[in-house]
Amino acid sequence: MVDPNRPVTGYPATATASPPNPNGYSAAQPPPPVTAYPYAAPPYYNNYPYPDPYATQRNTFLRRVIAIIVASTIITGAILFVIWIVILPRIPELQVDSLTVSNLNLSNSLITASWDLRFTARNPNKKLTLYYDEIAAAIFYDSLSIADTTVPPFFMDKGNETSQKVSFVASGAYVEKWAFDGMGKERAERASIRFNVRMVARVSFKAGAWRARRRYLRVYCGDLSVGVALNKSSGNLLEGQKRCRVGL
Repeated sequence: MVDPNRPVTGYPATATASPPNPNGYSAAQPPPPVTAYPYAAPPYYNNYPYPDPYATQRNTFLRRVIAIIVASTIITGAILFVIWIVILPRIPELQVDSLTVSNLNLSNSLITASWDLRFTARNPNKKLTLYYDEIAAAIFYDSLSIADTTVPPFFMDKGNETSQKVSFVASGAYVEKWAFDGMGKERAERASIRFNVRMVARVSFKAGAWRARRRYLRVYCGDLSVGVALNKSSGNLLEGQKRCRVGL
């Protein structure tokens, strides 16, 4: 009779086999490490293209051209500045020698008159000649233009002076009331009328082969008192020669 409490003998116990891995790897053979990118890395030149050598050459060429232009401008300006300093140009001088009025008639805010102006221009430069062209002149009462004209071009040698004559004519020209009353009052109180003369001329400075660019010369000759009484229609400058203001 078999004792039910007797231990059963048989084959030794074996390790329980692991269940198969669905990926084909066992526990004893782990899978290789997984990479984030399963393919080889792309070449460098695909991600970052090489610079265009022609663009680099063009940029270099443009920089050189700009540098040459800037350097040429600076050198030319420096040379002209040195020449200007050596020559020491001076502004021309002008003065009024005489001013006469004839056939003056003031009536109903209208003026009729003729003016003859003679002025002297001096060139104080010892190394520069002057060319005057496109000269415009006008005669004013205070700030009101009454008549205008042009002056023929002329040339002035170094340290030279020349006299020019300018004529103005107003034939029944309308003048504003304040100017008309002002001229009548001056004529009644002082037997004279004060006129102003303005001129604008384009002037060129030249020294040998060197010639500066043309500049506009502005001339103002103010307070030219002409004696003309109420019973007269003509008169002359009362104060003699008068210096004008000149500027560029």
